[in-house]
Amino acid sequence: MEFVAIIPARYASTRFPGKPLAMLGGKPVIRRVYEQVTGVLPDAVVATDDERILRAVEEFGGRAVMTSAEHRSGTDRCWEAYGKLGREYDAVINVQGDEPFIRPEQLRAIMRCFDVPGTDIATLVRPFAESDGLAALENPNSPKVVLDGESRAIYFSRSVIPYLRSEWLAKHTFYKHIGMYAFRTKVLAEVTALPQSSLEKAESLEQLRWLENGYRIGVGISDVETIGIDTPEDLAAAEEFLKRMKR
Repeated sequence: MEFVAIIPARYASTRFPGKPLAMLGGKPVIRRVYEQVTGVLPDAVVATDDERILRAVEEFGGRAVMTSAEHRSGTDRCWEAYGKLGREYDAVINVQGDEPFIRPEQLRAIMRCFDVPGTDIATLVRPFAESDGLAALENPNSPKVVLDGESRAIYFSRSVIPYLRSEWLAKHTFYKHIGMYAFRTKVLAEVTALPQSSLEKAESLEQLRWLENGYRIGVGISDVETIGIDTPEDLAAAEEFLKRMKR
């Protein structure tokens, strides 16, 4: 299969305006994401709604395309960007523009999901460890995923699923969702045309729309904890993490 990585990057973030252009270790965040991705997938493009991000990507030699500022999700932005690439691919990987430490093995894991016949969409999870503690498991900003016996997603939730009466992390392997997706190209076209579903509205998780409409979501398992950047405080933590990596 031929894959292309599309990296949505908005300027107008509520919690951290201009986040893709924030400096991390002397480079813009979006450049660090792009360089991590292109180490595995040479075909990559940043999909943005802001000329400042477009220029920054082009200045470091990357590829970027302008997309509408009206998109409700990164998935919709990916589909518009795909239409501007000028060639066809078998699958599109949607990589978050605020994940500067995404690892090559994570990209390869999501690509391997398509080795399983019938996979429409792929995503990643990380097992919760007992050392994470119950508070991390119960955090509604960290969606959980239930898998079937063939490592396909059954359900995503902000609640703890399944419910266990005691010794939660010792009795069951819970999976934390890592927000990276890959789509067969025709599936990406289809899911962006679907109306919001009742479960999606209830949990504010767009992947539930795909499950409700019968799409099969393959799941790759990663032991790597990604460090996303949503706030200036996250950027400071990422700077410290980068310093530790260089030691």
